[in-house]
This record gives sequence, C-alpha cells and structure tokens, in this order.
Amino acid sequence: MYKYFLSWRYMRARRTNLIGVVGIGVGVGALIMILSIMTGFLEETKKSLRGGLSDIILETDQRMFRDGRRVPHSPAPLLEAVRADPRVAGACAQLSWFGMLTQGGSRSAYATEQLADPQKGNLSGVRLFGIDVQDEYQTTELRAALARTPLLGDERVADLDDPFAPPEGYVPDGRPLASCLVGEQLASEWRLRRGSEIWITTALIDAKSGEVHPSDRRFVVAGTFRSGENEMDLQRIYLARAELSDFLGTGREYSQVLVRLKDYERDGTDVQLDFQSTLTQQGLVPRPEFVRTWEDYRRPLLGAIENERVLMAIMLSLVVVVAAFTVFAILSMMVTEKRRDIGILSALGATGPGITGLFVLIGFWDTLLGATGGAILGVLGAVYIDPFERGLSHTIGVEIFNRKVYLFDHIPAIVNPVWVGVIVLGAFVIALLFALVPAWKAGRLHPLDALRYE
Repeated sequence: MYKYFLSWRYMRARRTNLIGVVGIGVGVGALIMILSIMTGFLEETKKSLRGGLSDIILETDQRMFRDGRRVPHSPAPLLEAVRADPRVAGACAQLSWFGMLTQGGSRSAYATEQLADPQKGNLSGVRLFGIDVQDEYQTTELRAALARTPLLGDERVADLDDPFAPPEGYVPDGRPLASCLVGEQLASEWRLRRGSEIWITTALIDAKSGEVHPSDRRFVVAGTFRSGENEMDLQRIYLARAELSDFLGTGREYSQVLVRLKDYERDGTDVQLDFQSTLTQQGLVPRPEFVRTWEDYRRPLLGAIENERVLMAIMLSLVVVVAAFTVFAILSMMVTEKRRDIGILSALGATGPGITGLFVLIGFWDTLLGATGGAILGVLGAVYIDPFERGLSHTIGVEIFNRKVYLFDHIPAIVNPVWVGVIVLGAFVIALLFALVPAWKAGRLHPLDALRYE
C-alpha cells in the first residue's frame, strides 16, 4: 500500500513531473486529433466520390468491334439486366458530354471578363450530364445535394420531385428554354440565379464525314445543388437526358450506367466480377474492364490520403516517444535525489521489486494524467475543429482552411474509439518501458549504499 501513497506524494511534490504529463498529453492529443482529421478526410473523400460515381460504373462504347458486335444504343436492356440482380438497390443511365458555359445579353460583358481572366478562364469548361431524375435519385446523392443547405446564397429548386420544372417567376422571351441544374460553386463564380439564362457551347463530330462543327443552345437555370465536393460543384451541369441527347443530335442516348448496391462493402467485388462475366457475354458491355467500381476510378487519390495518414501517425508517435524520454529523465533524477528515502524504506523491510514498483507507479501517474487529458482534448479538438476554425478565422480575419482548395467545404473528422484506445494504450506502454529503467536501478540499490550516500 505504501507504494501507491508514496508514488503519488513524490509525483505531486516534484513539479518537474508536469513536464512529462504535458508532453504525453500533447503527444496523445495531437495524435488523436490529426488521425481523426485524416480519417475524416479519407472517409469524406470516399463519400463525395461515391456520391458522384455511385458504387459500380458500367461504361459503354458505341463503336462496332471486330467480331461485329455493337452494344445497344438504348440503355434499357442494360438497366433491365442490372436491376434483375437482387443485390442492386438502384441503377441509372447518364449521358455525359463536354461543353463551355457563357452568358449573353446584359451579362455578356461580365462573361467576357470571366473568359479573359487567366485565373478563371478554366471555369468556362463544364461537364454536361443528362439524367433521368427518379432513377438518379435512387442511385446517387443528387436529391440530397439539391436539398442540402446552401453556403453561397439560397438558389435551390422549388420542387425536388420535378427539379427541371421552369423556375418560379421565369418569363421566357419567346420559346421557353429547357432547364438545367448547376453546381453552387459554379453558380457563385458566374453569378447565376434561378431564372438566369446561360449559353452552352460544344463541339460535335459528324459520324459520316468526321467533320467537327460547333453547336450551342440556351438553357435556363432551375436551381443549384451542393454536393459538398467542390470540384463537382465547379464543373457539373445536369440536364434532362432526353434534352441533352436532342441537343447533341448524335443519336447517343447514354455514356454510362451507374449502379448502387444494397451493401457495397459486402457485395462490391462479387457483383463486379459477376457483371464482368454476364454482361460481357450478353453483349451489353464491350469488355470486362468496362465494369469498374468507384474505388478503381479514385484509387490513386484514396491511396495517397491513406499513405499520408500512416506517415502522419508515425511522425506524431515520435512526440510520445520524446515525452517518454522526459519521464525517463525525471525519474532518473528523482532516483538520485531519493537515495536516502530508498535506503530507509529498504531498512524498514521494503523489497527490491517493491522499490521498483514505487518508481514505476510515478511514471504510471504521469502517463495516466497525460494520456487521459490528451485523449479528452484530442477528441474534443477533433469534434469541434470545424466550428473552432471558422470562429478563429472570423476573429483574426484570415481564412485558415481554404475550402475552395479541397473536395469538401468543411474540415471533416471521425473519432474512432478503437484508435483512441490504441493510442492511449501505446502511450502507457512506451512511457512505462522508459520508466522501468530508472525504477529497476532504484530497486537494485543496496540499503547501505543508499544511506552512505547521505
């Protein structure tokens, strides 16, 4: 019992122990917070990319192959085959094409400046996506993106069930224009509102002559969407699939089919392999490599973030090791200063292992206080990092986290209780291993040698 009493008394009496406590707390807290943020970055990136690409992507190729086969021009047979699989929750066809956005009329002067600006000229290039609304809702996160609270002005669609309906109060000058949905970031850069008219220009290739000729058409903005992925919100415009097909006039009805599974983690690989085999045999996709998961598309990016998380964990672990060195130094000095106490305790009957345990307990209290405090601060820091950053940026007038640089518009953080436990346990193991060396020396000290020191 004396070990617990004396170890706590020694720890409190020597204020230099606070250095070890603070060092361990800072190391544990920083490790928990940074790993939580890196995990949030990884998961948020997955979520953003998954929302845009869905789980499995079936690409198409309208060219005729050497064996004379050609995939169907209509997506109906492919959709029917995919939806017949009980593991599939939804599927939709998309028609994609590249275009260029600009504005005419009273907005032409502003559009000219946008196109001439070397920093913003790239914003004129956009990806056009033709969709079937209800199928898209079942497969991707478009409905949530349309309903999500905007950050840059509220220009959401009036009716989620019919997002391509003409915007309220829109009075066309002549024939009514077809509606489109633009990303919130893109709308902000071009100062678009519900009812704004835009020109979309693209290049079409004549299938027979191979000649390239431009084509353009006006559309009215029915509303904006916020996916949370800045890149998507800067480059994507949604149109009705039939409207985009008519605009292109190439006869192409779809570019890809997106598939949402009921349980991607469980069935993703199996469904991909099954589709590669069956859909290729049925002539619905050209080759097996045309069936890919969303992770296949984004593997380099996801791998880079995962590597960064591992490297960050290794580097921050060194902070805990340095704090453990501090505990080692403090206990070594304490053993030297307490030689007389050690001799008295030994003379009163304390054993060598008991003396060793006494000084190990001092390291234990340092680690307990530091790791517990660091874990609490690390978890709180990870949970409230986004509102804290916003408040600090507002206070000092400097944007610390530039949300336009990243794929998402907030600082994500996911606190994994298992990782928190592993970090705290690791801090205990490292610190106690370092504390064991001076404690072992104290336990081996002979009582006569200890008293003679005085």
